[in-house]
Amino acid sequence: MDNFKENFNMILSIVKQNLTNILNKEGNIKRPGPKPKFSDAEVITLSLLSEILMIDSENYLFKKLNKNHKEHFPNLIERSVYNKRRKMLFGLIETLRGKIVQELTYGEDTFIVDSMPLPISKFSRAKRLKICKEDWTTAPSFGYCAAQKTTYFGYKLHAITTVNGVVTHFDLSKANMADIHYLEDIKEYYPGARLLGDMAYLSDPLQMELFETHRLLLETPKRRNQKNYSKYPAVFRKVRKRIETFYSQMHDQFKIVNNYAKTFRGLKVRILSKITGYTLVQYLNKYKFGNQLCHVKHALT
Repeated sequence: MDNFKENFNMILSIVKQNLTNILNKEGNIKRPGPKPKFSDAEVITLSLLSEILMIDSENYLFKKLNKNHKEHFPNLIERSVYNKRRKMLFGLIETLRGKIVQELTYGEDTFIVDSMPLPISKFSRAKRLKICKEDWTTAPSFGYCAAQKTTYFGYKLHAITTVNGVVTHFDLSKANMADIHYLEDIKEYYPGARLLGDMAYLSDPLQMELFETHRLLLETPKRRNQKNYSKYPAVFRKVRKRIETFYSQMHDQFKIVNNYAKTFRGLKVRILSKITGYTLVQYLNKYKFGNQLCHVKHALT
């Protein structure tokens, strides 16, 4: 945290630059009542920087700020207020992420789709767990991870990335939802593109429908007993490792499976902040640091 304030100011300028048409000159969205001294732009910046620096506990973050950086943040709000305002700014964080993604993905026409399990508690505690159950439609469920050969309780994180690893779309679903259903939600955003998936997305009728209605070419490995079987091209297998690396970075660096949220709304904003922080480092690597796009570990020191 030695360069915390310097990194904070750098990210704050990017936030304000990309949200200039939404935020006023103080960095706030329009709202009734008194103007907050710790601006909305600063709340977003603090959220993204803490995720980039692998600080996923708000308690730990605020203890460090009050102990080592109190003079740098004289208007720092209380942790509970920060938590509430970050949830309120969910849409603004997503807008920021969208603008950065547009700059990083111009002209891309090949994408990768995959999912990862997102458990929210130990399996043994699942039945008595109360978190994220405020609404049945968004409540967690039991699911099976074929890669790890385990049953878990929580959600699935679905994502689409470019071949360079930039996340263009992502979403959460119940853990028991089949991966292939996610394509119904995103198909209109990728007309004329090529989408690479694993065998979880294998469906001849769906592949035909996607191509006929959106010219979206979905390519997956075929089963050996299928008619006209051909081996999945090695170049596709290599490209698909990019999204697997992204999920690995989310797990190891951004600690995406460490759940401190009590509500689904809180979980959503935590996931969004982590992925936006990841995308922001990619932006800095390309336009400021000159590093490889996905070298995000220790990018800010």
